[in-house]
Amino acid sequence: MSVHKTGRAFALALASAVLTLPAAAITAHAQEEARPVTINDLFQLRQAGQVLIAPEGDQIAFTMSVPRDLRDGQSDGAPLSHLRIADAPGSIRTLVGGEDTVGAVSWHPDGESLTFVGRLGEDEGMGLYRVPADGGAPERIFTPESPMQGYVISPDGDYIFYIAREPSSNGSDLRERGFRANIYEENLPVSHVWRAPLDGGDATRFDLPGHASSLRISADGATLGVVLAPTALVDDSLMEQRWNFVDADSGELIATAATPGKLGGGEFSPDGSQFAFLAGTSRADSTAGAIHVADVQTGEYTQIAPDAQHHIQAFQWRGDEIFALAHIRQSSAWIRYSVDGEELSRTEHAGWVTHSVSLSADGSTVAFVADSPNHPRDVYAGAIDEAPARWANLNPWLADRTLGDQRVVRWRARDGVEVEGVLITPQGEVPENGWPMITVVHGGPEAHDHNGWLTGYSRPGQIGAGEGFAILYPNYRGSTGRGFYFIELDHLDPPGAEFLDIVDGVGYLAEQGLIDPARVGITGGSYGGFASAWGATYASEHFAASAPFVALTDLISFMGNTDIPVEMVDVHFMYYPWQNWEWYFEHSPIMNAEGSNTPTLILHGETDTRVAPSQSYILYRYLKLAGEAPVRLVTYPDEGHGLRRAAAQYDYAHRLMGWMRHYLTGPGGEMPPADLDIDALLAAD
Repeated sequence: MSVHKTGRAFALALASAVLTLPAAAITAHAQEEARPVTINDLFQLRQAGQVLIAPEGDQIAFTMSVPRDLRDGQSDGAPLSHLRIADAPGSIRTLVGGEDTVGAVSWHPDGESLTFVGRLGEDEGMGLYRVPADGGAPERIFTPESPMQGYVISPDGDYIFYIAREPSSNGSDLRERGFRANIYEENLPVSHVWRAPLDGGDATRFDLPGHASSLRISADGATLGVVLAPTALVDDSLMEQRWNFVDADSGELIATAATPGKLGGGEFSPDGSQFAFLAGTSRADSTAGAIHVADVQTGEYTQIAPDAQHHIQAFQWRGDEIFALAHIRQSSAWIRYSVDGEELSRTEHAGWVTHSVSLSADGSTVAFVADSPNHPRDVYAGAIDEAPARWANLNPWLADRTLGDQRVVRWRARDGVEVEGVLITPQGEVPENGWPMITVVHGGPEAHDHNGWLTGYSRPGQIGAGEGFAILYPNYRGSTGRGFYFIELDHLDPPGAEFLDIVDGVGYLAEQGLIDPARVGITGGSYGGFASAWGATYASEHFAASAPFVALTDLISFMGNTDIPVEMVDVHFMYYPWQNWEWYFEHSPIMNAEGSNTPTLILHGETDTRVAPSQSYILYRYLKLAGEAPVRLVTYPDEGHGLRRAAAQYDYAHRLMGWMRHYLTGPGGEMPPADLDIDALLAAD
């Protein structure tokens, strides 16, 4: 969870309506020069992240993710996050760029400058910076003794409240002498809430029970909202966090909203008497997608629309009403609620899917980040009663690319449940026997693929379509966007009926004549890797190639070394292993490795603590011993549950596409070469 979030919700004064953004036109010149999206193109994609409209609504600040482009000789590393500001559509200035990166951006209470956490230039350690909105050099205004994990500034601008650990002791040289034993899950460093004057002076630590991870402050500065968990364990951060209300002056605990499960962001009502926040509808809910409203003095709360068949992503108070951004199936909508939960209006989004959103102080102007099948996340804004304008087109070069056709598809699973997904197909007529297809399964399973931009290093999307593949993103049962009832359908049976949803989707597309069922591959990460490993073993006859990434493969050993065992049981598996050993055996892909005839490329980060690398080693060994098809294992040093660095992502993307190309459209048989000619690939168009 992000610790410091501001302006993520928005308001709407319209009754239900549909607004459609104009599609980007491709000029005749662009059509002549157009070519498909390639893997090299991924490393020039810019995407908007956090968006913050100025209180007066006349400027929009936003962060922009900038990947390392290895073709230009840049050093390997994670993407940078730059800070930019727009005064009008297309009128964009960079406030922080180059090799610097920012996080936790917020408008300063003066409304004329922005604050952010970072480490710029030659500065030592992370600190809080302030930069004028009209430009100028950022000024470091606060340096904590320990790195900040989140902050809020008091409305008068005098104090900062922040989350940090106790400063480390420098009195011991034991580590330098070689004494570096780690005590697993004991004495984990706990983060606390601190209060410090911004004009200098000592910080005061609030004595609150547990591990702090998120902060909010009321409009009058009198009360803090603090997320606390009993310990710093990952399981506690997922399942045991609670919003607490704290006196901002004394640090005394006022009340706790004792919700039963997962927790999301929150915001005080304008008068500070209530606090709205996102949380699960129950302990068994796998995502924090329902609005709750708590009394700040007592902690008593009510749920708003807990049975709705959507999930709320963000919201904002507007007077005594709540305006929410909902993800509904593969799209999004703005929903206006009364505080007692009555839905007052709904505005569906057509042509794009909304993510980060911010509303001006008077509620008249909305800024938001949205993507579409034609472009990654860009910035839009406008009066809430008018069609928005595109303020930032961060990837104009996409006009020179040929994109595949993208649409939502629906099918009935074998037990009658309606399942949906997003399908990308190459341009042109369907081949006589149908397109070869790569099935890309999302992780979670508490996630979903929307009808927007779906292309990345591990998600072939437009890259695959450009090479003649159809790409299916199935939102199997257990996915978000359809309420708790749909999430609950996967309980007790992963990857049983939920996996059959995927198989049935492949069958449906084959029946429609769109794909060649003999040339279907499957890939995905984490829980999507679980499905991909299942596809390579249990359902080997359905998949001609598989590429599981950071995958669950042996559920018994997985439960013994994952950092989220309680979360997996309480919202997915429902049993601990000793309560039903046979169930864990039956739902492990390795139990079906014998006789597998699916060529399988296994990939894993070597420092993964969520799904231990041993899960991939186990699958590899079982397929080597008992399978009947080629298998390869690739691991990435210093990478965890997902790849962050550009070189690892580049390697992964080429191995994935090379594997699918070889076994779905190529000669098959023996594995493609293990070594990649990176220099030649970087030099290609």
